[in-house]
Amino acid sequence: MDFEAIEDQDGIRCSWNVLPNTRIEATRCVVPVSTLYTILKDRPELPPVGYEPVMCKAPCRAVLNPYCQIDVRGKLWICPFCLQRNQFPPHYKDISAHNLPPELLPRYTTIEYTLARQSPVPPVFMFVVDTCLEEDELKALKDSLILSLSLLPPTALVGLITYGTMVQVHELGYQDCPKSYVFRGTKDYNVKQVQEMLGIGSSIRNQPGSAPHQPQQAQQAYGADRFLQPVEQCEFTLTSILENLQRDPWPVAADKRPLRCTGAAMAVAVGMMESAFPNAGGRVMLFCGGPATQGPGMVVGPELKEPIRSHHDIEKETDRHYRKAVKFYEALSKRSAAAGHAIDIFSGCLDQVGLAEMKSLVNCTGGVMVLTDSYVTSIFKQSFQRIFEKDDQEQLQMGFNATLEVQTTKELKVCGLIGPGISANKKTAIVSDTEIGIGNTSAWRLATVTPHTTVGVYFEVANQQSQALQPGSRGLIQYVTTYQHSSGQYRMRVTTIARNWAEGSAPEIPASFDQEAAAVLMSRIAVFKAELDEAADVLRWLDRMLIRVCQKFGDYRRDDPASFRLAQNFSIYPQFMYHLRRSQFLQVFNSSPDETAFYRHCLFREDTNNSLIMIQPTLMSYGFEGPPAPVLLDSVSMKADVVLLLDTFFHILIWHGETIAEWRKAGYHEQPEYENLKLLLEAPVQDAQELLVDRLPVPRYIVCDQHGSQARFLVSKLNPSTSYNNANQYGGGEAVLTDDVNVNSFLSALSALAVKGAS
Repeated sequence: MDFEAIEDQDGIRCSWNVLPNTRIEATRCVVPVSTLYTILKDRPELPPVGYEPVMCKAPCRAVLNPYCQIDVRGKLWICPFCLQRNQFPPHYKDISAHNLPPELLPRYTTIEYTLARQSPVPPVFMFVVDTCLEEDELKALKDSLILSLSLLPPTALVGLITYGTMVQVHELGYQDCPKSYVFRGTKDYNVKQVQEMLGIGSSIRNQPGSAPHQPQQAQQAYGADRFLQPVEQCEFTLTSILENLQRDPWPVAADKRPLRCTGAAMAVAVGMMESAFPNAGGRVMLFCGGPATQGPGMVVGPELKEPIRSHHDIEKETDRHYRKAVKFYEALSKRSAAAGHAIDIFSGCLDQVGLAEMKSLVNCTGGVMVLTDSYVTSIFKQSFQRIFEKDDQEQLQMGFNATLEVQTTKELKVCGLIGPGISANKKTAIVSDTEIGIGNTSAWRLATVTPHTTVGVYFEVANQQSQALQPGSRGLIQYVTTYQHSSGQYRMRVTTIARNWAEGSAPEIPASFDQEAAAVLMSRIAVFKAELDEAADVLRWLDRMLIRVCQKFGDYRRDDPASFRLAQNFSIYPQFMYHLRRSQFLQVFNSSPDETAFYRHCLFREDTNNSLIMIQPTLMSYGFEGPPAPVLLDSVSMKADVVLLLDTFFHILIWHGETIAEWRKAGYHEQPEYENLKLLLEAPVQDAQELLVDRLPVPRYIVCDQHGSQARFLVSKLNPSTSYNNANQYGGGEAVLTDDVNVNSFLSALSALAVKGAS
């Protein structure tokens, strides 16, 4: 089965592409029936159609699709989900076997409709800027913000909040004299207080004598037009405010951190957005250069002698700010997601800024998290600009205020979703009692979606043994995503997939296993569990699941590990699990809580290929003996006469072997007779540039030599087949100083456990 071709058509990868037909057989398959769905997968060959979708009667509301039975004579169609008969609407009167609308053609299993309703307001962008930065940092950040105004659509609304010791909401309505409203940084402001102090939202809407509410004047009616204005009208004012922006004037003693009220600033921003633009597309973009040291959401005290929390402090619950801050930001994130607004966080600081506390702001709303050392770096500048990338029609490549609904045939139930969103609390008959991720619902709110946003949706087979299915019958799943396009139109993307049922012992089930998708779907469950449970418990769960997969699908003689074999489409699944166990997603040693939050955030939003690169990075070798070739992610690949290119998704690293590095330092590559050395050094650099093209966030680019300090980024990812306690056991390479077991030891232990028959 060509899984990538299916992904190109529908943006879907399934763990099983033939479904086990009973609940008990599905449980024995260990990996749940689940899908990775890239919601707005780019499909230029199928532009959106310009009419409304045809839907089944309530309460089903499934959308007409190629798997429906149709009666051309009676102008009827039968819904495959609830089996109700529906009349075609009058404008389908010319329908015939040779004249079918696109949604009934087999290649339109994914179709996008342009709906008649428009958003009352264009997209809204609220910048929340930290002013407790060093001069050069603040200047670099101001330059990036001024540049971004030219990347936004001219009609987009934009606003500015700055904060340090106090929060300032800047008025953009008056060009002559810049004004701002100041809020205390130590106070948590609720929606009502924000509305009253700024004169926006529902309180002004209902004032006696105010003009009747008209949708096309939404922002005037809500009183927010002084603070949020179209870019084309306020670009000059906003640019001059940004250019004149000064560092926070509050003095900072040598033994203190600056007083920074990030939580209060976010409370004001979220309160303003939900008061003025409820259920309209928007983003709050937070740029912070250090941890919150006062007010709500405080991460660490202002005294420098108080260290910022570590993983150990969080685990042992010895940090007095952590739980309170997490609770505060979680409440804010739910409000923002419910109002349809995304939150992005750009951190530019060598130390932590509190991403671990603030992660829910981004994870619940589908925003972007970018972790950099400084706003001067190209990582920040390029990542920030990449958010505003446009398509062929010069529209932003982002959808706003989306709802994803899932519909299934009665034999399947929805367990939950793991990805950037919150529950829309839609309880229907297809909701399972078993929860995986965000469960108890068949619909979710995603405040923003991009062509890369990928969600994992998990199902269970509800069929009991007695209710055998008809031969040839199929299980259907339909995904319906309604979202606001950046042009202001609402759109609906519908993807319907069908998968055959098979008896539990049928060979079609193991043959349909997509080990890449399964590895990513299982890693999402493991990382979701790691947020709640002890790390050791998660690793034990992962090992238990892997042993059960090998027991069920391996070919072996009992109690004979040497006889253990896995079919080709299962063969690299254990290797993915080995690298996942060692990865920074589950091993928090050597990572700060902020870094762990950032890595996990990226895993929850990327598609299959990018997620696999995060779990098991790719390694290319460049040498004189032949063309560049992928090599094992193994210490034996580190040879003195090669150049290696490592891609971990977060880092792109070029490593020069000892001999090559010496030749380069001696300048041989600049001499005409060593043209081949020059080409060898240039090839990985060109390939690295191609990898950097469409990544968000932009990866860190590292060039290093063997035994150099930066080479640790490569060494930490390699399988230690040669380490200090088994030197040159497998020949060649450089020894890795680690106590981790290598892949071969891991796999032999796994086969020994699998053939025992005890899980």
